[in-house]
Amino acid sequence: MIVFGCAVTEQLTFERCAEPGIRLAQASEPDSELVAFAGSGSVFRNYNLILDSVADRESLEALVLVHQDAEIVDPEFVAKLREVLEDPEVAIVGCAGAVDVRSIAWWEGAVTWASFTHRYGELGGGELPGASWRRKPLPAYTKTGDVDSIDGFVIAMSPWAVRELRFDESLGRHHGYDLDICLQARAAGKRVVTADLRVIHHHSLRLLEDAEAWIQAHIKMAEKWDGVLTDPAHNGDWKQRARRAEAEAAAARLLAGEARIQGEAHTVQLERELAAIKRSRVWRFSEPARTVRRWLSRSP
Repeated sequence: MIVFGCAVTEQLTFERCAEPGIRLAQASEPDSELVAFAGSGSVFRNYNLILDSVADRESLEALVLVHQDAEIVDPEFVAKLREVLEDPEVAIVGCAGAVDVRSIAWWEGAVTWASFTHRYGELGGGELPGASWRRKPLPAYTKTGDVDSIDGFVIAMSPWAVRELRFDESLGRHHGYDLDICLQARAAGKRVVTADLRVIHHHSLRLLEDAEAWIQAHIKMAEKWDGVLTDPAHNGDWKQRARRAEAEAAAARLLAGEARIQGEAHTVQLERELAAIKRSRVWRFSEPARTVRRWLSRSP
């Protein structure tokens, strides 16, 4: 049995995004189950409640934790997941991930797979595809397989992971849960891998709501996994001031990334408006006049 879990804090978002995707994935799985409840508190706590509710099921093949704004669009999602989980050493599976991860900003490592697209509603709407969303041509560096961390908006867990792992609620409310659960699995000798699972992430262009919460989670993760996340080129004792400086730098880079994708989205909006103008009757009728004007401007 495949169980899908979702902590719902916005019912309309769940009904628009996660629920249709889960139903698509369940189409070929009449005995699959959806565990959805009104989330409260932290992501860590909500996911632990779901884990506790299914951990003792003998027929469990996998638990798929899905954010309420994530939409599975791959009709072969379950078949692909089963194939990956045939390896008993695989504990965690995601649709995006990276290697050489040094902090909760896992995407600052080397992203090796990202079969999702980020769909936003601002500026007239649009989407920013991950590196592996478009099938042709794929960048040479993209490949599925072992990673340090996956993106936590979709987390598939093996029965072993459901029984043995729990999200560390001491780390905060919203940040670092995905990297921490992956590091727990890897510390136990298990594999964390990416797979070709296609998902749409319906998310605002605003990536960081609370910079201080991000910084505190960054610090706590660095302290918990000191020696694992530390760059070998910078060995030595961590000091609180150094940890905070690194966290603030990571938060600043995330805000810079937010500004970049907002700029890209604005460009998409302007291109859409320009295309509409060029299709208009006024534009077509005025083309001869513009041609004459261009010719005159080039004349000596």
